[in-house]
Amino acid sequence: MVRAKTVDLLVPAEAELVIEGEIDTGMLEPEGPFGESHGHVALEEFNMPMRVTAITRKASPVIPSYISQVAPSESSVIKRVAYEPLFLGHLRDALGVKAVTGVALHEKLTGLLRVTIVTLERGAPRTEVWRALYGAASFKGDCSKICIAVNDDIDPDNADALLWAMAYRHNPVEDVVTLPHRGQGHGPKREHAGEEDSTLLIDATMKSPMPPLALPGRDYMEGAKALWDRLGLPKLKPESPWHGYSLGDWSEGWEQAARRAADGHYLENGRRTLQRQRPGLVPETSVRDVEGDG
Repeated sequence: MVRAKTVDLLVPAEAELVIEGEIDTGMLEPEGPFGESHGHVALEEFNMPMRVTAITRKASPVIPSYISQVAPSESSVIKRVAYEPLFLGHLRDALGVKAVTGVALHEKLTGLLRVTIVTLERGAPRTEVWRALYGAASFKGDCSKICIAVNDDIDPDNADALLWAMAYRHNPVEDVVTLPHRGQGHGPKREHAGEEDSTLLIDATMKSPMPPLALPGRDYMEGAKALWDRLGLPKLKPESPWHGYSLGDWSEGWEQAARRAADGHYLENGRRTLQRQRPGLVPETSVRDVEGDG
């Protein structure tokens, strides 16, 4: 560190460029409009200007800068690399919520600051899910207006997958909490000064085992992709989820029937189904209610 030329401050000796100056805290001038990471233009506001008193630099300085506008932009990409590990460390290490496996800050349009997705292991206790949601919501004042908890089969960067989880894995009456008294934070200004915001917490994790994803298994899909590539067809861009997988609610009997069908023995499946006919049942009666889980 070395002393600046015109102000009583220390500056990095190896800085590419040092701009020195003074700020008159009683004098303001219009600033902007500028594009912002929240996706709106920040309109003109009066802010404090700086009167430049000196500029020192290297002979050929490199001046880094970045664009901040509708996300994803340079500013959101840079911040995401730092913010997400901070959230994960806070939840896992500071709060001790060990079931948390990842934290993603939604980037497109919302610019990291409004929607936070917390990924937890399947079967995490309900108390841990809510500790994680409350912890994420309160960690950084300008982030996490909307916090969503999901399981590890949901890609947090896929908005379609998030909506799928919210559509089928949460009951709004039981799995949604709203918290009052949140500051506006970074975002387009409201018409009324001092207006408060609020926080929305959503538990979109599985509450019990669910049926498998209705797509062919990974081995079938990878085989299909290999065939696709061999034929020279246009390049595929798989989006998660791109293959079927178990979510816990699947019996060995159903697995065997699926294997028989895939091997071409569907007539054997039909013969076995015929032997299980029963009179006097209401349509759509669960087989488990009649035959058990076997």
